[in-house]
Amino acid sequence: MPTLSVDNQRLHYTFHQDDPHTPPTPLVLIHGAGGNLYHWPPGLRRLPGHDVYALDLPGHGKSEGPGRDSIEGYVQVVHDWAQALDLPPFVLAGHSMGGAIAQTFAWRYPDMLKGMALVATGARLRVHPDILNGIRTDMNGVGTLLVNWAYGQKATPEQKRQFLKQFNSVEPEVMYGDWAACNVFDIREQLADIAIPTLVVSGSMDVMTPEKYGRYMAEKLPNADFALIEGGGHMLMQEQPQLLINAIRGFMDRLPR
Repeated sequence: MPTLSVDNQRLHYTFHQDDPHTPPTPLVLIHGAGGNLYHWPPGLRRLPGHDVYALDLPGHGKSEGPGRDSIEGYVQVVHDWAQALDLPPFVLAGHSMGGAIAQTFAWRYPDMLKGMALVATGARLRVHPDILNGIRTDMNGVGTLLVNWAYGQKATPEQKRQFLKQFNSVEPEVMYGDWAACNVFDIREQLADIAIPTLVVSGSMDVMTPEKYGRYMAEKLPNADFALIEGGGHMLMQEQPQLLINAIRGFMDRLPR
């Protein structure tokens, strides 16, 4: 698996290249709080017809720590990583906290992007006090709470078991930094200034970032389409991966070449 040193940290990522002779618009995938790149379905990480990069943020997955305690801090990491790879204008897709990173990136560095996909996220991400208070005292309890909140009816017991296992493998300080960063994130006033083409995807059963969050972003962003995945929970890319893949593939194909 490729790694790249950014600010003296080794960052792990995956790369899928479809056709080196006709370079398409790259797709960059950013996971959510306490997650890793493997939360994205394999069919999206290897999307036919596109170069796809999926990144483990600092302190997550196989990337070195420490993590960051602000969305802006993670934005800088993604910016420096993309510059180190000399990426052409790309589509930045983010899930949950990754969506906060994507929105902030698009506001700060619009010239680096060709589009943006926001998956199960919002323009404001207030965090339930039970999550922040519990991370430092009862990680397993918070993980169990989040399993019940993050998945809809289509999730399998194995998906929930793997989520809890992965959740408990993240250092508590990294996890706390992620959720604290989400808790103060609020880009509602800047949405009107983000003019790049955007796809907003929400799940109808998402209790963490409800459908109304997605519809709000799609209404406020000047150039956004909205897609609703019926029955999808917060981890909709695991529950109904093909529907998300189809939505993002369609969005990518509609972008100017």
